[in-house]
Amino acid sequence: MTKRVVWGALFGALTMLATGCGDECVDQFDCRDKGVAPEGQQWTCNADNKCELRNLTPEPEVDAGTEVDAGTEVDAGTEVDAGTDAGTEVDAGTDAGTEMDAGTDAGMNVAKGGACTASSDCMAGLRCEAATCQSLYIAVTGNDGGTRALVTAYDVPGMTSLSADGVASAYPRFGPGGTQVAFVQGEVTTPAAVIAMRPVPLTAAAPTALTTAPALARIRYMEWEPGNLIAWVRGSTGISTVSTAGVETEVTQNGTFPDWAPNGTDFAYSAAGTGIFVSTGGTVTPLKDTPDTGEQPHYNRVTSQLLFLANPEGETATFGTDVTPVLKLYSLPLTGGGTPELLAKKESVSVTGGTVDSYIANPNWAPDGSWVAYVRAYYQNVAGAATLCGNAAATLCGTQEGNVIFLQRVDTTTGKADGAPVEFVKGATLPSFSPDGRLLAYILGGELRVQPLDPATGQPTGTRIDHPKTTYTVLTSEGDDHRPRWQPR
Repeated sequence: MTKRVVWGALFGALTMLATGCGDECVDQFDCRDKGVAPEGQQWTCNADNKCELRNLTPEPEVDAGTEVDAGTEVDAGTEVDAGTDAGTEVDAGTDAGTEMDAGTDAGMNVAKGGACTASSDCMAGLRCEAATCQSLYIAVTGNDGGTRALVTAYDVPGMTSLSADGVASAYPRFGPGGTQVAFVQGEVTTPAAVIAMRPVPLTAAAPTALTTAPALARIRYMEWEPGNLIAWVRGSTGISTVSTAGVETEVTQNGTFPDWAPNGTDFAYSAAGTGIFVSTGGTVTPLKDTPDTGEQPHYNRVTSQLLFLANPEGETATFGTDVTPVLKLYSLPLTGGGTPELLAKKESVSVTGGTVDSYIANPNWAPDGSWVAYVRAYYQNVAGAATLCGNAAATLCGTQEGNVIFLQRVDTTTGKADGAPVEFVKGATLPSFSPDGRLLAYILGGELRVQPLDPATGQPTGTRIDHPKTTYTVLTSEGDDHRPRWQPR
């Protein structure tokens, strides 16, 4: 099994509660048409996204930061209404700048709608556009019967599809400066799709196609900002780039997970079985002292540290027929050399009948490299058979959620973990820091959420902003390809 296939299997386990085209449910609210459950039971959405009866068990008390499992969440759904007026404001408690401490920082004190000369004038979550501070956009891939590349103001529910009605699209990515957004237009699972581009703020003009259909290969794993070019993976045959003028270039014959360096010209990527490579000035070299199992490299925008996942001991977990690597999280200087710093590792707790184990997925830097967000995926292990916690079959897990987002402070000089990890939110996945590092976007049960955070402690603060599910289910099934992307400031 190739690394890309194994990685897909991992995210299949991680996001088995996320619905796609043809799935019966994403949460228990989708099962209401099954009627009233018998006494002592309730309808739930199982691992196959099918409605099933489950015996009721007492649930622990939860607060705003500890939602119940993504498959059994009982609050508003996970989609925003495409018909919601883009100008409809959320309540005062969720307006950017009213709850966040970012407004007290020097130079970040202009509220939404106020006059500005640069984005550094504006409060957290805002950018200077047309001389006023305006909400940053977030881009995600959703599903309303077909896949759709979507954008929304982070604080105003109401998502907009980048493709026309009935036209499939996916993987929206903002360009440097935040004035353009690229996406795959067409059925993304076929070679007929192309990379297209639209201006931001959106206009009525049709998208501009930048590429021709790739021969016998689908487009996947796209990245743009802060790159000067759009990078994408040609199925499983390597990495290509395209300029905004439509000039296409094949840059590698293999590899996946391209990630641009802050200079916009160098990039890192991983190749199955051979680890992490860095392209500098067109010259590709292995990143020294990274293991062959290294993958999913991530730059931050300030420090010299690179983030990556690896499985140096070769540990695996078997979910049904899928063999998934038990990944750990590391940092290492971009120049390589030295021992990678372990930031988060496998955990295992013995319970009667087996163990409850966990691995790491979906890492993402804060832009200044001071924090890392990641998902710890918990699963029961019975005689080598793994089941993600939160499933009815995972009886050894008790009340343990399947996915939990943690934040880990990182020493910006050494790349070492600084203090204990901070549990941020249960049941969620695909964390993504805002460009100012004061907000964390994530997906829970197919719903986009944005939580202000305290950059000193890594703790949630202020009022969380929910984008309720009514039209679109936000997808998570392709891992980092579906991580929310923020518009640059």
